[in-house]
Amino acid sequence: MADLREGDFCSCNPLELFEQVTAQGEKVRSLKAEKAPKDEIEAAVKLLLSLKLSYKTATGQEYKAGSPPTDFAPVSNGPGDAGDEDLVDPWTVQTSNAKGVDYDKLIVRFGSSKIDNDLINRIERVTGHKPHHFLRRGIFFSHRDMNQILDAYENKKPFYLYTGRGPSSEAIHVGHLIPFIFTKWLQDVFNVPLVIQLTDDEKYLWKDLTVEKAYQYTIENVKDLIALGFDVNKTFIFSDLDYLGTSPEFYKNILRVQKHVTFNQVKGIFGFTDSDCIGKISFPAIQAAPSFCTSFPQIFNDKKDIQCLIPCAIDQDPYFRMTRDVAPRIGYPKPALMHSVFFPALQGAQTKMSASDPNSSIFLTDTPKQIKTKINKHAFSGGKDTVEEHRKYGGNCDVDVSYMYLTFFLEDDEKLDQIKQAYTSGALLTGELKKLLIETLQPVIAAHQQRRKQLTSEMVKEFMTPRKLAFDY
Repeated sequence: MADLREGDFCSCNPLELFEQVTAQGEKVRSLKAEKAPKDEIEAAVKLLLSLKLSYKTATGQEYKAGSPPTDFAPVSNGPGDAGDEDLVDPWTVQTSNAKGVDYDKLIVRFGSSKIDNDLINRIERVTGHKPHHFLRRGIFFSHRDMNQILDAYENKKPFYLYTGRGPSSEAIHVGHLIPFIFTKWLQDVFNVPLVIQLTDDEKYLWKDLTVEKAYQYTIENVKDLIALGFDVNKTFIFSDLDYLGTSPEFYKNILRVQKHVTFNQVKGIFGFTDSDCIGKISFPAIQAAPSFCTSFPQIFNDKKDIQCLIPCAIDQDPYFRMTRDVAPRIGYPKPALMHSVFFPALQGAQTKMSASDPNSSIFLTDTPKQIKTKINKHAFSGGKDTVEEHRKYGGNCDVDVSYMYLTFFLEDDEKLDQIKQAYTSGALLTGELKKLLIETLQPVIAAHQQRRKQLTSEMVKEFMTPRKLAFDY
């Protein structure tokens, strides 16, 4: 692409403008990395800002890397203020709203369906089990084709579960557990096979890791997943770095997806640029492949029509929108999905937790003392500045991180409601609320650590060995 000059982009359509802003941003980063002359960098930055202004004028929304324009109605938390937009993609979650991402607007933007009371009640009727508190509290809030899954189950037709984890660190934090806790509940109540993908290849491509280090993280993360209590007879956990080289059927499905997604499409979905390595561009097909039962012939034999249900955080949805578009064209059923909200950072709900920031997270390796210190020091409070004001006006549970965490880990609905009423009325102080969270999390993490200690390398190997599970197809 020839270098841009001011004025070249005035007549461009929104998508062309988006691509020009992305390319100019890459050029600015390159100039800074190369320590180019100051005046050259300043000129490039000036052009970048001008491009962004033209983009905003054309679309009515701020430029967001990885979010090309699809329609021109901004997804925002504030009325008419494009600066308040939520940014949600597989790598970044940001919002300016202290309450967190506006999930109702995200449902509209992503084109999914709300998990409403009718669906929750149907799940209860079909399974004969009380809905998980993640469902009751709207933690899993959105879905695609869940009614198809329930139809299949009622008609004695099989389905299977698929979820995954990108092993970016040796220790995982409590936010990483949310999809897996819910997935285990789904597996227990429906009694179906589960495949768990560890995308160590993805982390090698995106992070500053060696292949060996990425695989080491996989093994450590697998131990944490096994410690959640998954049944080895019903669960296959695999590393991309391992499984891809041993399964021709898995690789064939990757190829099928790759053939049906163009470079322009993958750039539009994921925001890839011409500067991204080809590994990143081809990776989405690898995350798509477990959505098809033929990727696991050892489990499903020659079956081709067994539908997949994917519980995941909603930032992973772009991968599966792509997968659902491709599936009918290669002769497979579309995967169904259930989306969770994000687990907030200790500092507030504007971002999700980060494994790279130890103070943003409660890790599964943290000691009781570390848990207490982190919550007391870093957990964002919805309380007032003084005890007197708090007693008079009460706290705000919508922005208080300690209360948010309790909605995930305190299973007793009645107790949670009592806490909310007491904090909102001012009867419960911030320090007392934090103490309740500490007393809730410490035993949960201590019990997890104890279960993990009992795992052996043989147990890990058994979960990760391709094999027939306790189901006949």
